Amino acid sequence: MSEYNYAHNNTQCGERKTRTAQFNKYKCTDSHISQQIEKLRIYANEREIPTACDETLNFICNLARIKNAKNILELGTGIGISGICLLDSCPDASLTTVEKNETFFYEARENFGWANMEGRVVQISGDAGEEIEYLPEESFDFIFMDSAKVQYVKYLPTLKKLLKKGGVLAADDVLLYGWITGEEQPPKKRAALIRHIQEYIDAAISDDELSTTIVDIGDGIALSIKKLP
Repeated sequence: MSEYNYAHNNTQCGERKTRTAQFNKYKCTDSHISQQIEKLRIYANEREIPTACDETLNFICNLARIKNAKNILELGTGIGISGICLLDSCPDASLTTVEKNETFFYEARENFGWANMEGRVVQISGDAGEEIEYLPEESFDFIFMDSAKVQYVKYLPTLKKLLKKGGVLAADDVLLYGWITGEEQPPKKRAALIRHIQEYIDAAISDDELSTTIVDIGDGIALSIKKLP
């Protein structure tokens, strides 16, 4: 039994697996970090702490490399795994990361420390929806959103302001175990969650300031680029 509760946790079916997952394995550039990250991911899985799967990590880190990201914003630090991987992939980048759970916040601080990345990280403890309102506009070229799924659509207007023109916004878990695509029958108790995610997808796709593609990677990623003038 998990010591934490997550609205998107599906303990019966586990995470959705795509046909390409077998090929898309995440690899760190630093062998020391790679060994520690693997141990940390095993530890997180044993505690049922949600963390990005190999395919998702591989995709967002390659995306950040391609973008040559310098200023990354992450919503949902967890215990720091995805943040460490993004910084490992982009050695010139800095990370601002927001986490509401105090236990995770302090665990992540320790993990950024052993990775020797604490000097490149600004950790914020608090509700993402509130904290992002205080961040400077057009200050991030890469945003990874992996926080409360029901809030995604509410965060979108602010995240657009924070994103530089040409910047990337990657929203994780938008296909939710195949519930959104109809691959799997969703539980009735998840109806509100599914509705909010569908609202986010519709909002991102229809937004004139964004160019959005839904990518069949891991549990689904909504990839949005803020259009250039």
